[in-house]
Amino acid sequence: MTTRYKDDATHDALTRRSFLGTLATGAASLAIADDRLADQAAARPNVILCMADDQGWGDTGYNGHPILETPNLDAMSRQGIRFNRFYSGAPVCSPTRGSCLTGRHPYRYGIFNANVGHMPKQEITLAEALRTQGYATGHFGKWHLGTLSKTVKDSNRGGPRGVEHYAPPWENGFDVCFSTEAKVPTYNPMITPDRWSKGKAGRPFGTYYWSGPDRRVTENLDGDDSRIIMDRAIPFIEQAATRRKPFLAVIWFHAPHLPVVAGPKHRALYKDQPVGAQHYFGCITAMDEQIGRLRAKLADLGIDKNSMLWFCSDNGPEGPRHTDTNGSAGPLRGRKRSLFEGGVRVPGLLIWPEKVRTPRVVDMPCGTSDYFPTVMDALGFRLKGRPEPVDGVSLMPVIEGKMTSRPTPIGFESGKQVSLTDNRFKLISQDAGKTFMLFDLLKDEGEKQDLAASNPEIVRKMRQTLDEWRASCKRSRSGADYR
Repeated sequence: MTTRYKDDATHDALTRRSFLGTLATGAASLAIADDRLADQAAARPNVILCMADDQGWGDTGYNGHPILETPNLDAMSRQGIRFNRFYSGAPVCSPTRGSCLTGRHPYRYGIFNANVGHMPKQEITLAEALRTQGYATGHFGKWHLGTLSKTVKDSNRGGPRGVEHYAPPWENGFDVCFSTEAKVPTYNPMITPDRWSKGKAGRPFGTYYWSGPDRRVTENLDGDDSRIIMDRAIPFIEQAATRRKPFLAVIWFHAPHLPVVAGPKHRALYKDQPVGAQHYFGCITAMDEQIGRLRAKLADLGIDKNSMLWFCSDNGPEGPRHTDTNGSAGPLRGRKRSLFEGGVRVPGLLIWPEKVRTPRVVDMPCGTSDYFPTVMDALGFRLKGRPEPVDGVSLMPVIEGKMTSRPTPIGFESGKQVSLTDNRFKLISQDAGKTFMLFDLLKDEGEKQDLAASNPEIVRKMRQTLDEWRASCKRSRSGADYR
């Protein structure tokens, strides 16, 4: 359970801890005992990062959705760790994906929004780090961290118009790829669907799957997009298992991002709902089905016990301006593009039978920037020359039941929005830090009661920490982290 402070002095002491000092160590929790290093290095876990696209905190059965069927995610929530406060790195797509692979906030390296910037060569991705440890690495699904072609017009920026942003997964540590630059329809992904056509129904959608330089995929691209993605991920996993080689599989689904389309089979599950809901719920259930397929394959191969299988969403649900989407943030305020909880608090799950033998719920704030340091900690591996500061922390102590309170707050910045979230309080500004609101998330997860006026000292200290963190990100953007 989240630590509930006995008094404000306890909270102040934690907040006063130098945020930058802890970050500069490259995640202090990586400094672990030598005997543990040896034990963990001997049994290298497989790592699987699954992520939905625009799935809200409330878009699962286990979080209380009254209609949506997600039996496989529900089973994961009962069998492993369910993170009640799991945060995407940003309230939009591309920045969160960068945080997953680097452990660093995307404002450190210029990925401020979707279709903005790209993964710099100087950053060390999780795939690049694990390759040094003998891992096979594969990326499947949405990339959104740079363009994939210099010659062919593709998606939002690909081709000659976006050469400066060419940064495909195969140049960022991935051996095997089946990747798109950005969104595709969630059913028949290469074809513009009728319901989103704007007069272009049946034409090529314009975003392609790529498997390498100038290698555009043309086969097995009909039907449910989540199944199409998993059709590529599973052979990669099978081959790694056959070779007895540990692997990293990054499986980033497009569902339920626009254009939201479900096939007849999954729409039929929701035939009593409006058409838009049929498609939205249907494509999430289709994705859930593929997660079940993945878990079954891991068990068949006998590698499920020592596989870290993570699941989350890249941000909250799409906003109400798209009336044909039916995403839910549950009781949380805000949606995609907002730094209120509904924009960044997302479903978060971990299955790892070798280490998580007793199912439980974790209320400590955790997030996508924690993936990198957690995996490094699990391997007992410290990467020399990696850019620092690191924003994430290792969750191995959480997984082992030894940590219930986050040692450093989580900083966010997106456009004019900035915020800082610790174990209890959240400080947030929507005008670039001119004015602030303060919420007690333990008592008010819906962020309805602004406590800033009655708690000026907490605001002052959290604001100081936030200002230091933002200054650190600005220094990073200047190239100061690259040695």
